[in-house]
Amino acid sequence: MTIKPIILTVDDEPLVARAVQRDLLRRYGERYRVLRAESGAEALSTLGELRRREVEDARKEPVALLVADQKMPGMSGVEFLEKSREIVPDAMRVLLTAYADTESAIRAINQAEISQYLRKPWEPPEESLYPPIDAVLAKWLEAYDPPYDGISVIGHRWSPASHDLRAFLERNLVPFRWVDIERDEEGRKVLSAMEHAGEQVTIPIVELADGKRVSNPTPEDLAEKIGLRTRAVGKTYDLVVVGAGPAGLAAAVYGASEGLNTLLIEKIAPGGQAGTSSRIENYLGFPDGLTGRELTDRAVRQAQRFGAEILTPRRVAEMRVEGPYKILKLEGAEEVSTRALLIATGVMYRKLGPKSVDDFTGKGVYYGATPLDIKGCSIEDHIYVVGGGNSAGQAAVAFSAVAKSVTIVVRGSGLAQTMSQYLVDRLKNVPNVSVWTKTEVAEVEGSDHLERITFKCDDGRPTTVDGTALYIFIGAEPKTDWLSGLVQRDKYDFVLTGRDIVRDREPLWPLEREPYILETSQPGVFAAGDVRHESVKRVASAVGEGSIAVQLTHRYLAEG
Repeated sequence: MTIKPIILTVDDEPLVARAVQRDLLRRYGERYRVLRAESGAEALSTLGELRRREVEDARKEPVALLVADQKMPGMSGVEFLEKSREIVPDAMRVLLTAYADTESAIRAINQAEISQYLRKPWEPPEESLYPPIDAVLAKWLEAYDPPYDGISVIGHRWSPASHDLRAFLERNLVPFRWVDIERDEEGRKVLSAMEHAGEQVTIPIVELADGKRVSNPTPEDLAEKIGLRTRAVGKTYDLVVVGAGPAGLAAAVYGASEGLNTLLIEKIAPGGQAGTSSRIENYLGFPDGLTGRELTDRAVRQAQRFGAEILTPRRVAEMRVEGPYKILKLEGAEEVSTRALLIATGVMYRKLGPKSVDDFTGKGVYYGATPLDIKGCSIEDHIYVVGGGNSAGQAAVAFSAVAKSVTIVVRGSGLAQTMSQYLVDRLKNVPNVSVWTKTEVAEVEGSDHLERITFKCDDGRPTTVDGTALYIFIGAEPKTDWLSGLVQRDKYDFVLTGRDIVRDREPLWPLEREPYILETSQPGVFAAGDVRHESVKRVASAVGEGSIAVQLTHRYLAEG
């Protein structure tokens, strides 16, 4: 049986205690075990009993969240939360206060390291209770390493297929356990058992929750086995969105919430490049920042709550237009049709030039960096980050907390022209981060994995260093070949929209009206986010364009 983390609520008024438990059960009951206590002493006793069981019976029941009312006789909420740290130091802590008791809340944040405080009453909970609790639980989940009885991935660190499969599962928010056959005896036993049974074994091996094992599956092979939706329910939609980055997710949320029959198709995993970000700190409304995983998880759940259908991993192979309908052929021959289409496929990191880089991709050389990469880093690692944009800066900050040193390598004379100032300032204050300017990667070398990197410096003198990790964040390019001949693109293959459409270039704009601001040269086909010509490469602007595209979709559909 899968163990559910615990949420414990504490309030001395029985009616209030039951109401708090009821509201939390309604939202979190499927994923968490929600308990209640009616005094601080009773709650401490419950926590003590949980720890006793862990020691005596090896039944680890992690405590994710404590929610305590401030004004309780005998022991205040702040006192309970302070004492609880001795028993469950990793739990998140939320204090409930009356509107007039804000001073206690501020004191609690300072004294007891409270994660959040909430004012009572919070009706409706959908607006006042769940959003802050969602945020607190998301932070706890970042650090939580669950005892796991589900999917296991068995492989080794320098296997590109192992790395790609782990990244696929992580980015699709599928929990799994990583077993490294070089370090873990369990993995070697599984490998040996499969070989003795005469099975054809190629790592990675995925062990499913039912005990079945699959050797070197593709993401598409694995998707259906782990519950991802890969086939469309319907054949015709009001709006199909291709690409589930911030622009696509925003369009799915707004489209579905406004009554459009909406399908979202994503070739790898929701979130796009933003979904792999270790920290997004300049997004409106999140003063403490949030991870790309948090943003993706919330957006996916929001879109699904409104009824949007999400397919992943599915690729659109080609498109054709038949009258008012756009017909999308998916890999595997399935077709769906739609009256309105939004292209939100984002961009991919450009490949680094030297041929040797390709030989070590997935074996020490990586494009982008996921939380999985950062978590797998050790204090002995020297990390090299190539690129001067915000993604590179965020990765460098994250790696600096776990690696011995981080070196940012840029071709330009500095970071100020390509990176947000808050990140430039932060990096200056991180002692184990250095910046090499006017420098490029010339060569990478090693045996079965990356071991040495040669840089070409401004003075032409090569510099070779020992290094096992090179993360690349250099510019980006769209993948829009499937749109060839259907919509106008610029010389770099970004999609032209609105006034950028060229009147004498194929395909010609066929209507008397002007194209809408995000509309392509094909009426009813829109583009939003990084794939669009001269778009602002920021999460907030992508979200804004995704929502605007839905309003333009309504206008287009109203034309008949």
